[in-house]
Amino acid sequence: MQLTFSLQNIREAAAQVWQQLQQYKVWAFEAPMGSGKTTFIHALCDVLGVRDAVGSPTFSIINQYQSSDGKMICHLDLYRMKDEEEAIEAGVEDVLYSGDLCLVEWPGKAADLFPDDTVYLSIEVIDANTRRITAKVPK
Repeated sequence: MQLTFSLQNIREAAAQVWQQLQQYKVWAFEAPMGSGKTTFIHALCDVLGVRDAVGSPTFSIINQYQSSDGKMICHLDLYRMKDEEEAIEAGVEDVLYSGDLCLVEWPGKAADLFPDDTVYLSIEVIDANTRRITAKVPK
């Protein structure tokens, strides 16, 4: 799956991606700094009816939100993790296998911890207002 969108219609893009990939519980976002990972996750949380403030968990590592249907959403940012051992100690592995929807930024910091059925999404900057998101679904 691949989708090109402008930042002005990011919510609609997030809704389309959700419609295609909602069966997957772990979403790993791979993209350079400043490409819009957190912005896309915020739009996705809007689509899911999250009423809490959605922000980057850069320092807290894990933020939890509740969707409008009562399901838990875990937003993880592994940027500050040194290695997989530190991620395990922070509870990342437990969250990834919790059955809750997990939206993970910087998954490469603990790549071996991810379940086999993780969907990997890359965000590419096309220009200042345009992004392309590509999903690699598990086989």
